[in-house]
Amino acid sequence: MFEDRTKPRTEIKDLGEFGLIDHLTGDIELVQESSKYGVGDDAAVIDPKGKKVLISTDMLMEGIHFDLTYAPLKHLGYKAAIVNFSDMAAMNALPTQITVSIALSNRFSLEAVEELYKGLKLACKAYNVDIVGGDTTSSKSGLAISITVLGLIDEKDIVYRNGAKEGDLICVSGDLGAAYAGLLILEREKSAFVANPDMKPQLEDNDYILERQLKPEARVDIVKILKDSNIKLHAMMDVSDGLASEVKHICKQSKLGAAIYEDKLPIDQKTWDAARVFNMDPTMFALNGGEDYELLFTVPQSEFEKLKNIPEVSIIGYTTDMESGINLITKNNVSAPLEAQGWDGLKTNKKTEE
Repeated sequence: MFEDRTKPRTEIKDLGEFGLIDHLTGDIELVQESSKYGVGDDAAVIDPKGKKVLISTDMLMEGIHFDLTYAPLKHLGYKAAIVNFSDMAAMNALPTQITVSIALSNRFSLEAVEELYKGLKLACKAYNVDIVGGDTTSSKSGLAISITVLGLIDEKDIVYRNGAKEGDLICVSGDLGAAYAGLLILEREKSAFVANPDMKPQLEDNDYILERQLKPEARVDIVKILKDSNIKLHAMMDVSDGLASEVKHICKQSKLGAAIYEDKLPIDQKTWDAARVFNMDPTMFALNGGEDYELLFTVPQSEFEKLKNIPEVSIIGYTTDMESGINLITKNNVSAPLEAQGWDGLKTNKKTEE
């Protein structure tokens, strides 16, 4: 799926490293005022104009973070950019620039790399982000993508993980677990394809959860909504490793406990349906699925009146003192320690009473 082998193939070695960079970046136009100079010299030039510069980096490795059996390169390029944009949103900032470095084996043609860059450029255009540099190198096997993202923000607006206060409302944007549901569908169809290459993938009625896995979005819209609503944020991060894990991160950094209500977790109907198909618990999808890239944040209780009018945000619990621990309040009103199981643990967790 990563490359149409019926089309003419251009070998990357025919261009050379600098020829490849010129080919991929020649049409890039800078749109951010802070981007003074981008691709073409030994370093990019960024003028923060008195703002603080936020920097984050993320690396994706073939066979670990993505599978080209079912992840088209254009989607992969888009997602690689988005996961970095999400890191900026997690600090209450908007992304402004990225650098892109890729390592390629000789199984990848120029046309394949062009598809990857189409996705990258599409994401940058959608989020008003400049590609200002990067690198390419050879790899003995597989594909690796490393992206560094920059964001500019006034110091007073930065939101850290360690700022939560006891009694804060715990909130999350969007819905949870859909990306993991999509991954399970893709893995199921991959297994069927390996067993029978002539089979037709059974993907009908799963567009939403498949897109959440293959082409997620960064919730910069929530950053803008919260700012426009004048909501005071105490702590925030994005949901990349699963809600349970992220709640624990905020609590550890802020030296607090938490109570999360199972019946308040936002789960889309398509995610529920997928969980039923795999005889698994949709709550576990939401708590441990990961790759949702929603925003998890805490606010003082005084912000409730403003929050209740934002349909994209759910209030799922509150922070407590550290001694009370981090707990899940089940639908049966039973309090139990919140477990961050990760994907391996989730796969063995069968569906419980709904």
